[in-house]
Amino acid sequence: MELSDLDRRLILAVQDGLPLVPRPFAVVAAAAQCAENDAIARLSQLAEAGVIKRFGLVVRHHELGYDANAMTVWDIPDDRVDAVGARMAEFPHVTLCYRRPRRPPQWRYNLFAMVHGRDRAVVERQVAEMAASLGLTEMPREVLFSRRRFKQRGARYGSVAHA
Repeated sequence: MELSDLDRRLILAVQDGLPLVPRPFAVVAAAAQCAENDAIARLSQLAEAGVIKRFGLVVRHHELGYDANAMTVWDIPDDRVDAVGARMAEFPHVTLCYRRPRRPPQWRYNLFAMVHGRDRAVVERQVAEMAASLGLTEMPREVLFSRRRFKQRGARYGSVAHA
């Protein structure tokens, strides 16, 4: 896909994240020197074409009081993992859910779900309730609580935007 100057300006305008304002795309559009509706439409097209690989929100959970953050990892049969993942992603305490290939023999898990909470015991209870609700109580899993935070940021598209 051939990128226009507008495309490049839009990519640069969103790669550091959306501003926390009532109309974030108005701010993006102003930075890219276009109308808000045009910015929304073109960003959608860039995402559909795969130019923008991911478009989402980076939440700073600790700043919001969520200190009990755990990546839950599950060993789900391959023929069920997509359906289980779709259902798991619907739980309100799951903020991220995705499939990854196993890396045997060291790593048997193929489904990952991030759970954020204010209390470790609550997170553990939520994971147990989720397992029971989905019929996964006998499936191997681990609850890996975060001990360190790393810098979080959105995808970088500098080479695309400056081409």
